[in-house]
Amino acid sequence: MEIHSVLETCLYVDDLAAAEHFYGVVLNLPVVSACESRHVFFRCGDQMLLIFDPTETSRPDGELPPHGTTGAGHIALSVTPAELPDWQTRLADFQVEIEHVEIWPNQQRSLYFRDPAGNSVELASPQIWGIDQPHQTTH
Repeated sequence: MEIHSVLETCLYVDDLAAAEHFYGVVLNLPVVSACESRHVFFRCGDQMLLIFDPTETSRPDGELPPHGTTGAGHIALSVTPAELPDWQTRLADFQVEIEHVEIWPNQQRSLYFRDPAGNSVELASPQIWGIDQPHQTTH
């Protein structure tokens, strides 16, 4: 038995409409499901990015176990190294400030910026961890 990959990653926000615009329009992730005041779910390659409002999901009376957090979370999204300049341009076009550019010991780069809720978002090649190029998927 082994774990094959992360299937879902969750971030928590206080404004789902702003998150849906940011991840769906700015980062171009397809929306899979949305429930006003509770969540918006995005396909991200072979995984899912789940965005929740923690005031709704942390209630103990729901169908699923309660969950939620406060404060900034972090997510790193996989891109190819060749795409990073285009992402920098796209983010600038949407007035998203690049908070930091990291050059790792293996000379791979990461771009760091914030979503509207203050979560730290990173665009990076899996090569920063010695993993092959990201899978190319169609949506």
